[in-house]
Amino acid sequence: MTKSIVQDDTTVCFLCGRNGSGDPLECHHIFGASNRKHSDKDGLVVWLCGNRCHRNGNMSAHQSAVTAELLKVEAQKAYEDRHTREEFVQRYGKNYL
Repeated sequence: MTKSIVQDDTTVCFLCGRNGSGDPLECHHIFGASNRKHSDKDGLVVWLCGNRCHRNGNMSAHQSAVTAELLKVEAQKAYEDRHTREEFVQRYGKNYL
C-alpha cells in the first residue's frame, strides 16, 4: 500500500482524532469496489477507528453516505494537488467537488 496523500498523521483517526487505543485503527480505502486498487496505488486511504468510524458507527465510513462523500471530497482535493480534475474523473468516474 502507498502512503496516504490525504492523511499526514496515521496514528490517529482521520475522522475523530482518537489514537486507536480502545478501538484499533484500520485502513480505509476511500474508493472501494472496482477502484480499490486505484485508491491503494494513489494513496487515497485514511486510518479510522475500526468499529466506531470505519465499520459500525452511525456516522462511520461504511454506514453513512454523508461520511463516505466527505472522504471522497477530501480524496479528490488531495489527488488534484498532484493531477488534474480531468485525470481524477477519468480514473474514478465522477467529480466530487
